[in-house]
Amino acid sequence: MEWRKNAGYIITNAITIGDSEIVLGVHETRPNEFVTWECYGKDNYNWGHYTTSLLSAQKDFCQRALKKIRFYEQNQSKKVPEPER
Repeated sequence: MEWRKNAGYIITNAITIGDSEIVLGVHETRPNEFVTWECYGKDNYNWGHYTTSLLSAQKDFCQRALKKIRFYEQNQSKKVPEPER
């Protein structure tokens, strides 16, 4: 994964699902602040969930990814785009 940053948060984890990613970030100067976002096009971050617990951020990261996967499973008629390599 290439190094990325958004709004002062360093992206540490990302999972591509369909046409977007779920990402987890840690604040670059406040190491006890975390966020998860849905991201489009590697630079369009939306719907931030903020926390001061790494465990809570990791849980939210996984829950958001599973929710997105379930969305695609329920909408099988929509083709899930393959991620670029």
